[in-house]
Amino acid sequence: MKQLAATATLPAWERAEFESRLRAKGAGYHIHHPFNVKMNDGLLNPDQVRGWIANRFYYQINIPQKDGAIIANCPDRETRRKWVQRILDHDGWEDNAGGIEAWSRLASAAGIPREELWSLQHVAPGVRFAVDAYVNFARRAPWQEAVCSSLTEMFAPKIHKDRLANWPQHYRWIESDGLQYFRSRISLAERDVEHGLQVTLDHFVTRVQQERALEILQFKLDVLWSMLDAIDKAYP
Repeated sequence: MKQLAATATLPAWERAEFESRLRAKGAGYHIHHPFNVKMNDGLLNPDQVRGWIANRFYYQINIPQKDGAIIANCPDRETRRKWVQRILDHDGWEDNAGGIEAWSRLASAAGIPREELWSLQHVAPGVRFAVDAYVNFARRAPWQEAVCSSLTEMFAPKIHKDRLANWPQHYRWIESDGLQYFRSRISLAERDVEHGLQVTLDHFVTRVQQERALEILQFKLDVLWSMLDAIDKAYP
């Protein structure tokens, strides 16, 4: 209680300083997880790569539900009009198959049968728990907090670029067409960050709120890190 009271008396960070502190959280992004480092260095065997793809798929199919929860809690029409694009990006629309289907093609390119992927039979309990915790947070938290949790996308373009640079040489057994998901997400993540960051910087304006935003972003980083902990244990 004393610490909270002390924080409440501190002045808010300037907008640029607050953004800098949010971006500094990238030091804890799962790009630095030992499993991802090994994957990036070409040190995983095919079963480990397939295990990662199959488990990460559970996260992919839950992203639209997370975004739908944000929209359901958001009374601002303009925000909803922008945020709904994220659902379409993953679920697809008209002739655009969307990101979930692109991930399914990655799985096929890596040798995972479609029915096997969609059965979710390979999803580790720890991955399911972490993803479900994230979706439940988005359902229960104020929509601005759920938006803030999406800001791990600030760090996503680098991880996708690394995969595009390294997978073709390290995992030649994966058909190159299967990497389209990574190609598409670079520009989409950059677009999404612009909006999510604007909402966060506009809403979290007191020092207490800004500290809360950093805690929320850390929670999301922990979700992603915990997923890789579970995958690493399931595929030693």
